[in-house]
Amino acid sequence: MADKVIHVLLVDDHQVVRRGLRTFLEVQEDIEVVGEASDGAEGVARAEELRPDVVLMDVKMPGTDGIEALRQLRALQNPAKVLIVTSFTEQRTVVPALRAGASGYVYKDIDPDALAGAIRSVHAGHVLLQPEVADALLSQDEQSQGSGGGRGSTLTEREREVLGLIADGRSNREIARALVLSEKTVKTHVSNILMKLDLADRTQAALWAVRNGMTA
Repeated sequence: MADKVIHVLLVDDHQVVRRGLRTFLEVQEDIEVVGEASDGAEGVARAEELRPDVVLMDVKMPGTDGIEALRQLRALQNPAKVLIVTSFTEQRTVVPALRAGASGYVYKDIDPDALAGAIRSVHAGHVLLQPEVADALLSQDEQSQGSGGGRGSTLTEREREVLGLIADGRSNREIARALVLSEKTVKTHVSNILMKLDLADRTQAALWAVRNGMTA
């Protein structure tokens, strides 16, 4: 079981929140909290030191906020999945966080069991887009929506199928099973999709698919 445990780093400026998250997560057999940080800068340093599988990241923190910390982690090519856990629901917070590379966005009033499920989901390679987040993205900047849609014409039919499954939250392994392909072939399709659409990662690909009506 040791190699199946999901190692989690908590990044939040409120000690009470971190304590509450740790207390709940420590009773999960497959989740281990390996460290904590009280702001974004410390979170980046701890993520580099501890190499967690998943980082639970608040958005609004003094000094380096969660979005800037996300950008720094991506610049460092840190492989940790980042799940935003916040009380802020505004579009101006949701969209930049996802564009910075977050794998999911949940609110602090989430049911504890649902949070554990969200951690497992992003660790498995899923993109966690709650309905409210998808609505925010669909209502965002119609002009960019129109200008970006044309790039979809460069995708092959198979790439469109893969993109739709990415938007549906499927991991590469699940996409391979659904389309009867090897995982290596799926990875190649994903790389081609990102290149053709000029996107940084599969999270952005999922957002692009939602905004352009290409969900599975």
